[in-house]
Amino acid sequence: MIEVKNVTKKYGNFYAVRDISFTVNDGEIVGFLGRNGAGKSTTMNMITGYIEPTEGTIKVNGYDIDLKPGKAKKEIGYMPEGTPLYNDLTVREFVKYMAELKKVPHSKIKDAVNKAINEAGLEKIQKNLTKKLSRGYKQRVSLAGAIVGDPDILILDEPTVGLDPKQVVEIRELIRSFGKNHTVFISSHILSEIAQICDKVIVIDKGEIIAVDSPKNLESKTSESVSYSITVDDVDNKFETLKEVIPEITSISLEKENEDKSKVYKIDTNSSEDIRRKISSECSKNSIILLELRTIESSLEDAFIKLVGNRKEYSEKEIKQMQKERELEELREEDRIQKEAKAQRKQAKAEEKARKKAEKEEKKALKNDKKTNADDDKGGNE
Repeated sequence: MIEVKNVTKKYGNFYAVRDISFTVNDGEIVGFLGRNGAGKSTTMNMITGYIEPTEGTIKVNGYDIDLKPGKAKKEIGYMPEGTPLYNDLTVREFVKYMAELKKVPHSKIKDAVNKAINEAGLEKIQKNLTKKLSRGYKQRVSLAGAIVGDPDILILDEPTVGLDPKQVVEIRELIRSFGKNHTVFISSHILSEIAQICDKVIVIDKGEIIAVDSPKNLESKTSESVSYSITVDDVDNKFETLKEVIPEITSISLEKENEDKSKVYKIDTNSSEDIRRKISSECSKNSIILLELRTIESSLEDAFIKLVGNRKEYSEKEIKQMQKERELEELREEDRIQKEAKAQRKQAKAEEKARKKAEKEEKKALKNDKKTNADDDKGGNE
């Protein structure tokens, strides 16, 4: 389970994320949607402990990511955007390295690596260098690195970006299979993939959560009207006159004309009411042969556009300023880490110096004791 409560992340005066709260329950596959700059990667980076929130709390399987980062991170398998791999490692070496980073017990590493490679479908190429792999196989290797060690939670940032349609289908099926034994939190721009994979979607825009629901519910809630696809045999070209007699119709557009002279039209309406009976009746009155009539289902893309369409996007100037503030904070964080490391090295040197001094004094004391004992023995013999 992932629990995000009242989390805010600021870069200077800019809010990358503003007071967001949501829960990803055990066993769910949850999609995380948003435009570029909406706060998706920032949120994922906070959940994984890569960056700290300015305010709020994040718990992973009950462990606070700030207070118990080691235990929280042990619950997570993370696949970052862009599939960063080590080019000079083989597939097996990379997955083994990830297992070691996750502190999988040495006695269990071999079995853990074998399992991850098998689940990701990498058995045949496990000895190949990662730099020689196709984009699709690189995605699989990155996924194997995320799942090795059987973490309860998988966090996947844009796992299908840049893939061809066949590779997208393969990775989608792979992710769906992971959902049987893991909680999956996935970010993607390919909304049709999210709709097919996920039980729930969370929509974020300009750092704020604007919707949490199942894909189907979002589609139905944001759909204020119904559209139809209609195939007719309309010799006298009367079909477009239906707009004049059915008030719910807002437009009728010809999509294509088939080889058999039948025509396919798209009808848009201003109502969620089902008007198929009215259409059928008017076609009969006008001697229009109705060959096919189907409702065009609202998609997750439609719902997403309606949710964020009226919300102002960040200007290019704001994005550049936010990037500048983010880079400055990263530099400050890097400087802080370097100072801490320097202080730790200084402390280690001081401790080493004190240890050597103590050893020297102890040796001197032992030497003096031996000399004293020797003098006592000599005096006794006399």
